[in-house]
Amino acid sequence: MVNIIWGIFIIIGISYSILTGNAMVINNEIIESGTAAFDLIMTLMPLLVIWMGLMKIAEKSGLIKQIAKLMTPLLSKLFPKVPKGHESIGYIASNVAVNMAGLGSAATPFGLKAMEKLQELNEDKKRATTSMITFLVLNTSGVTIIPTTIISLRLVYGSVNPTIVIPTCIIATICSGIGGLTLDYFIRRRNDNS
Repeated sequence: MVNIIWGIFIIIGISYSILTGNAMVINNEIIESGTAAFDLIMTLMPLLVIWMGLMKIAEKSGLIKQIAKLMTPLLSKLFPKVPKGHESIGYIASNVAVNMAGLGSAATPFGLKAMEKLQELNEDKKRATTSMITFLVLNTSGVTIIPTTIISLRLVYGSVNPTIVIPTCIIATICSGIGGLTLDYFIRRRNDNS
């Protein structure tokens, strides 16, 4: 559906530029946008590669399991239906830890693995469990303490003070996390009582 919407926008934009005699503007913008996108990717890729490499080292060294152990008391309250010591808790903890560092892209593999492990506990494979929904809410709320990607983007585009967004991001993540998890809790409670 989104592809159709974007396709319509592109067709309308190109048609309008041709009708108004601004086809050269579209040509120039396509070339400049492609160059800017490539430059942005080449600037951000090393950062993501380094963090993903560090996460792989952390996973192999057992650091992720240690982080999971530290976060287990809190996560076991958020995910009461997941058995203690289950592998999914480690992946959820890893996902949250990487998201806290502001690297949503690097957190995706951990999130996918967590969902895969939660699906193994699911009896009805065609319907998401409450634990899966809670994890999705937690992941979507964007638990970010240091918005590394945003800081990098601000740096690339010449911001005088790229780290000024950190307090705002912390406030936003606290509000979205508490709001999302509170709503999830009340909906889960209502569904359990019905």
